[in-house]
Amino acid sequence: MGECDHIRLEDVSMAFGRREVFTGLNSCFPRGQISVILGGSGSGKSTVLKIIGGLVRPHSGQVWVDEENITQLKERQLYQVRRRIGMMFQGGALLDSLTVFENLAFPVREHTKLGEDEIASRVRRCLEAVGLNDVEDLLPGQLSGGMTKRVALGRALMMEPVILLCDEPFSGLDPISIRRIEQLLMRINEEFSITIVVVSHHIPSTLRMAEQVLLMLPGATVAGSPKELLAHDDDRVRGFLHEDFGGDPDLQVESIEGSHGEKNWSRSW
Repeated sequence: MGECDHIRLEDVSMAFGRREVFTGLNSCFPRGQISVILGGSGSGKSTVLKIIGGLVRPHSGQVWVDEENITQLKERQLYQVRRRIGMMFQGGALLDSLTVFENLAFPVREHTKLGEDEIASRVRRCLEAVGLNDVEDLLPGQLSGGMTKRVALGRALMMEPVILLCDEPFSGLDPISIRRIEQLLMRINEEFSITIVVVSHHIPSTLRMAEQVLLMLPGATVAGSPKELLAHDDDRVRGFLHEDFGGDPDLQVESIEGSHGEKNWSRSW
């Protein structure tokens, strides 16, 4: 496994019953970078994320995660790999009956032997990392959509992962909240050198934040930087990325050039 490939899928195929999701998928996700998986509805974006996280097993192929071929691991071994992965689920998946504090503390209490003082300290650090204060006693039903996403992101950081998987982190959010979550992901990637893989349908955010894009098209997948995909010779690739900008290439270039060059964060973990 290459030093730059933190996650690699080799000839991976997946189907649910008679419905083939994808076949012969090959893709690499570089260590310490933000990668975004794009594609139409039913293309298999979220399935790729679940395969990487060990939540489902592919029908064939190999999946390498943090130097482990997880397709060959037994459940107990797979659990050890999952501990190094944080997952931000679509919709947040917070437990409604628990406060924000208890939601964040839950995975650490379940999977570590840390004392309550250390757990409380870690909860505060994770909430600070996602820009939230004075919310520990609130219930999920008392949070706005953007706050729910940030709490879910904070919970995904509680086990101090080396890989962060985010399923549709921008869905259902207003433009201001989208930019806030986008900037949080970029800051977390910059500060903690976490490999981040995002499933999204939000093209403007993808062009601003992604260092690599995996575009899943019917019968084909294309990978590269945003600039490489915008200049791709396949009309389907260019058309998919151009859609949100009305075909204006100046907006696309401005979107890309205004992203990673702005990373200059000073907070520490």
